[in-house]
Amino acid sequence: MKIIHTIQELREWRKTVSNVAFVPTMGNLHEGHLALVKRAKQEAQYVVVSIFVNRLQFGQGEDFDKYPRTLEQDAVKLRDAEVAVIFAPDERELYPNVAQNYQVEPPHLQNELCGAFRPNHFRGVATVVTKLFNIVQPDVACFGKKDYQQLTIIQGMVADLNSPIRIIPVDTGRAADGLALSSRNQYLSEAERTEAPRLYRVLRDMVAKVASGNHDYVAHERAARQELETHGWVVDYVEIREQGSLKVARLGDKQLVALAAARLGGTRLIDNIEFDAA
Repeated sequence: MKIIHTIQELREWRKTVSNVAFVPTMGNLHEGHLALVKRAKQEAQYVVVSIFVNRLQFGQGEDFDKYPRTLEQDAVKLRDAEVAVIFAPDERELYPNVAQNYQVEPPHLQNELCGAFRPNHFRGVATVVTKLFNIVQPDVACFGKKDYQQLTIIQGMVADLNSPIRIIPVDTGRAADGLALSSRNQYLSEAERTEAPRLYRVLRDMVAKVASGNHDYVAHERAARQELETHGWVVDYVEIREQGSLKVARLGDKQLVALAAARLGGTRLIDNIEFDAA
């Protein structure tokens, strides 16, 4: 396994190989990331994993400075997973002029759901992913479904810009109690960690109600929000939307997704469940 820090070296390596899968990450890797790597290895001979904490996707007051940088530990995990290359540029390498004057502007969806609470977040995601795609030039790239809105925006960006990259969605990794795996779970206190799986449970309850034939989506969203708030959560949103477009779900839509984002103490958690309407 190579650890590469510069664009030039990565491009030189890339000239020597074909059939490359790519997994972009911000490091601090957990089993969810390794599931992406495992899927990538099924899709291509060589796997590149990037580790870069992208300032552009963090908002004011978010955890950019305290986000864990754990390259040495991550490298051990990725070596065991038989990754070909870790691409770990520093900020000056990826943003040599400090300011990124040209950015990738997603459609209005970037301002909904998580975007309503994290202004410019998805612009930062789309910009850094485009830069990484241009550098790595993968044949396929794996993204987790936990960040469902991010996945939808990346899929749309690749389609609209005719990028020759196949995007592979990978199911959300979960702990035994259902909590979606996330680097931010480590910020939870012991009591908060015990409470955290409620987010998944309220989404499952919403899905069960729709599956039983009750299509009053607004009522289900209101009840889920109320349950979370009763147990100390600060809710950003709980919504049911159409899978492909993430438009607000309407009666007659068949493929749906229930999504939620809420804060428990100082930690913001997100989750979702895809399902078919009854």
